[in-house]
Amino acid sequence: MKLLGISGTIIGAKTGIAVQSVLEEAKKLHPELETELLDLKQYNVQFCDGRDPSAYDGDTRTVIDKVNEADFYVIGTPIFQASLSGPLKNLFDLIPVTALTKKVVGFVATGGTFQHYLVIENQLKPIAGYFRSYVAPSYVYLHDSHFNERREIVDPDVTDRIGRLAQELLHMHTRLNG
Repeated sequence: MKLLGISGTIIGAKTGIAVQSVLEEAKKLHPELETELLDLKQYNVQFCDGRDPSAYDGDTRTVIDKVNEADFYVIGTPIFQASLSGPLKNLFDLIPVTALTKKVVGFVATGGTFQHYLVIENQLKPIAGYFRSYVAPSYVYLHDSHFNERREIVDPDVTDRIGRLAQELLHMHTRLNG
């Protein structure tokens, strides 16, 4: 059973920290769980140009394969201009529709205003619907003020929500997959 965390940005650290926190909480709850953080800034991913996903090579092929091979996901994005990041949108365009079909997905987002949490509801959840994914009911939105100067998550409510999301992901995945 593999939970893949995706940090859908090529700049900054807060999104990756938030996604990694969910992975760590899930691992505490289920020590046998295999987790991996797919940090898009570590890969040179090509822009989607309409090719079949199997036609890509290099880092792009590696990233597509990692997404295809995982059993369930926690996907994170910073919010830029009231929308998900370009690298995450590109990843959604690159992967085959079947990659996320009937798999559990949870969302994490980071941003500079408190209203940007709506991007999860209005953009990310519909994308998951397109892929026919099962979406965890909870999600975690982190504002810049939820981090300290060392980029550590310091808000206890956010920490609780991270734990709840990890529990939901595990519960949904195990119930749907026996």
